Amino acid sequence: MKTVLTNKNISIRTRRRALECYIEPILMYGCEAWTISKQTQKKLEATEMWFLRRMLRISWTAKKTNDTVLEEAHTTRLLISKIRKRQATFFGHVMRREKLENLVTTGMLEGKRSRGKQREKLIEGLTDWLKAEKSLEAIEATKDRKKWRTMIANAVKQGT
Repeated sequence: MKTVLTNKNISIRTRRRALECYIEPILMYGCEAWTISKQTQKKLEATEMWFLRRMLRISWTAKKTNDTVLEEAHTTRLLISKIRKRQATFFGHVMRREKLENLVTTGMLEGKRSRGKQREKLIEGLTDWLKAEKSLEAIEATKDRKKWRTMIANAVKQGT
């Protein structure tokens, strides 16, 4: 794909669509179950910018800011919001099933907690992204599909 993505004879819009069709699905495989920490988010954003710089043939030593690269590519950062949207739709699906997956996803399992700092749960990342007051509010919203879809749509419009 390198020859297609870096070909200057092909428009940037077409190359961007090729990136979205062939590369991003591989990158985002299984992202529905990821917990995205700040460090992971920075790595994903850096990967997205790396792809754009390679497509535009901008050297990593060139002193161009990420904003100018985004302007040249006529795009914005979309990867994190796509991942969060996938996570939210998957979370809604799992919460409506009310089976074992529901308990695992919310982290409400019986037993002792492990020592040390507790891992971030998927629900915590989603409530921050959805701008929900509490995780319980997000869980209750999944029961009503229309309400859940509007919450997701509003979060996507606002960005990350």
